[in-house]
Amino acid sequence: MSETFLDANELVINMGPQHPSTHGVLRVILKLDGERVLDSDCVIGYLHRGVEKIAENRTYTMFAPYVDRMDYLSAVSNGLGYCLTVEKLLNVEAPPRAQAVRVILVELNRIASHLFWLGTHALDIGAMAPLFYTLREREEVLKIFENYCGARITTHAFRIGGLYYELYEGFEAEVNAFCDMFGARVDEYEQLLTENRIWVDRLKGVGILNAAQCKDLGVTGPLLRAAGVKWDLRKAQPYSGYEQYDFDIPTRVNGDSYDRYMVRIAEMRESLKIIRQAVAKIPAGPAMAKVPKVIKPPAGEAYVSIEAPKGELGYFMVSDGTIHPYRVHVRPPSFVNLQALKPMARGALVADVVAIIGTIDIVLGEVDR
Repeated sequence: MSETFLDANELVINMGPQHPSTHGVLRVILKLDGERVLDSDCVIGYLHRGVEKIAENRTYTMFAPYVDRMDYLSAVSNGLGYCLTVEKLLNVEAPPRAQAVRVILVELNRIASHLFWLGTHALDIGAMAPLFYTLREREEVLKIFENYCGARITTHAFRIGGLYYELYEGFEAEVNAFCDMFGARVDEYEQLLTENRIWVDRLKGVGILNAAQCKDLGVTGPLLRAAGVKWDLRKAQPYSGYEQYDFDIPTRVNGDSYDRYMVRIAEMRESLKIIRQAVAKIPAGPAMAKVPKVIKPPAGEAYVSIEAPKGELGYFMVSDGTIHPYRVHVRPPSFVNLQALKPMARGALVADVVAIIGTIDIVLGEVDR
């Protein structure tokens, strides 16, 4: 038995769950031939908290803050998807004012999420400076969130039926000031990275995932658009008034790590366009629809999905007519997109696996739930 083992060219190793590039709680089993990856398997569940089961023992209102803790870098998007699903069960729609503010905050959250991805992805590859730059701009977004609802990270900004908080004085001015500043900062990121020889060598041709593979695996978000598929739920199935705004869906053709970087850079620019348009025409009127104090939707089921920063975030909810959801199931983009690691890593080097995991942009709180 020992002779067979020693003569074999293949080696099985663990990357994680302590490895920093796997965000602490992801274990990847790599089958190697030298430094070349022959196969890989993800082992998840180290962060599992049973969030969907908890929903069955909470009222609809009480459960709302729990979803902020799934993708904790996109708490605002998580909350929007949940509120839209309960509103669909109740057959109510948030007022136009609430919808406009929701769009502003969600797009700010998309920028903040992409900034954190860009900084940590660069750090995984070995570039330290971009992290300080991206966190500097992300801090400005977090200040707006904090001024609006008192929280920076797990930002519980929305309520079922609309908004709990009215806009604070100077909100529009602060958002516009951020937009005026941020465009030039994205240019700086590109000057630093886009044609950087090391950055290009580490990302181009690495972790290729073509359009057919994306569709087979159910992959969405920047990974899908980097493969050339022009699919964005904000355009395909508009919600919260997205049909009113003029913006493009950035796509690339190669489906590699470099194209995913370029798509996310372009998406931040498109988010700026949406935010400017929304701020310019925040309508007057109420910020909350008429919803009962005790949320008790009629028996039925609903599924609502939104374009979260990482891809399609969907909530499937079943009501039995009581104050508690009978069943809640989340379709998180991080969980679905993570399965793409296997085909992306096959044939790559061990050092490339770190870059590939980073370019998927996963948050384990959303993978494990």
